[in-house]
Amino acid sequence: MKHKYNMLSRRVFGFSIMGLGLASHFGKAFGDNAPPPAPIPKAALPKANPEKAAKKSGPRILCYVGGYTRSGPAESNATGITLFEMNPESGILTQLGHVIPADNPSFLAFSPDQNSLYTVNEISDFEGGHTGSVTAFQVNRRTGVLTKLNVMSSGGADPAHLSVHPSGKYLFIANYTGGSAAVMRIQDDGSLGLLTDLVHNTGPKMPERAADNPPGNYAVSDHSGSHVHMIQADVNGKFVLACDAGLDRVYVWLFDMESGTLKPAEKPWLSMEPGSAPRHFCFSHDGKVIYILGEQDSRVVVADYDAKTGAMQVKQTASTVTAQFRGSTLAAEIILHPTGKFLYVTNRLGNAIACFKVHEDGSITLFDEVWVHADYGRALSFDPSGKFVFVANQRSDCITSLRVNTETGALDFTWHFVPIVRGQTEWNQQVRRDCVGPAGITWDENSRETAGVDIIGGWWLL
Repeated sequence: MKHKYNMLSRRVFGFSIMGLGLASHFGKAFGDNAPPPAPIPKAALPKANPEKAAKKSGPRILCYVGGYTRSGPAESNATGITLFEMNPESGILTQLGHVIPADNPSFLAFSPDQNSLYTVNEISDFEGGHTGSVTAFQVNRRTGVLTKLNVMSSGGADPAHLSVHPSGKYLFIANYTGGSAAVMRIQDDGSLGLLTDLVHNTGPKMPERAADNPPGNYAVSDHSGSHVHMIQADVNGKFVLACDAGLDRVYVWLFDMESGTLKPAEKPWLSMEPGSAPRHFCFSHDGKVIYILGEQDSRVVVADYDAKTGAMQVKQTASTVTAQFRGSTLAAEIILHPTGKFLYVTNRLGNAIACFKVHEDGSITLFDEVWVHADYGRALSFDPSGKFVFVANQRSDCITSLRVNTETGALDFTWHFVPIVRGQTEWNQQVRRDCVGPAGITWDENSRETAGVDIIGGWWLL
């Protein structure tokens, strides 16, 4: 769902942050009358840089954080993509002081070999036209520093999500306002080529509210037309699926590897609850079950997935809030734990993470709701080990983290609030309550050690 202050979208383990104000978090945690925290002494601010950090011995975990550079105030911290390093024991993120300028980089994705990083530019005026764009970067595997390769039109306005085909040869783009799914060829050097296909979805106007909304839920989504919110290939790369939050459908296309084109599957879409606004999905590790998240009704639809035909058969619908919940909520992100035993969902207006146990048949059971300790928890992502989950909190402009019990799935708040630094070493500590903060998260899970550096993650908060 789009808000006037939020051209946001979706996720990757990379974060998207717009100017962090820690004092606002403490106000939420300890009461509005609590005094603001004392300024951080300048001498205590991190002075790390990518080159210096790269000289450390042993494997390292790096992540990339994007931000909405247009939607917030002019003095907000987000100026592009920021490089962080994660402490594998504590989960603490330390900014390495390197910011790559980028225009509204709200969602990021790595190439399969992690040599390239791609981001949507969630805009609608690229080169004076009514379209967004996509940017390709080369990743320095020793330092993590990004070098821009090129920028190409996304084929539609406000691209909200992108993903790379398992072959590494194509990029899929979800144009939210443009109501289209785009396919773009990736060149041998990692740069972006021309669009090979652009599909515009059409369908009847859907209701603003779902009949199965939680009691008292008055949140609405835009159902005036197609709004493609997420696009990704299945586990085998044979079919490409896309959530259309405007038409309440999950589209399925057979993907032609030679031409880079999309052909409707035998069953071209799965119809969701009218007004539910399907937003994101994730697959079980074996690709036999798909979990589809409805933004507006805050429900997870569990369906068996046929890898031969791309057909989905719904077998369960589960609420992301308890039966006792009353009020408005908007679900945002859905992720499956690396063990495959737990599923987690963010409820933005509830400021909580819904925790599900995953059973052997793929069905799920809600067992807990955990406060994110901030406002409007949106995107979330695991670190590569699965020991921590990170939450991008849009309205309170921070990243919070929780430790994951890998045996029970329980989450324990770490009390770490991660700010973003504007520029190399300057920390903006001004408290802002009108900023547009983190939006998405994602990790590079196929890391390798190069010159003592293990680039495991690229997290994005969209």
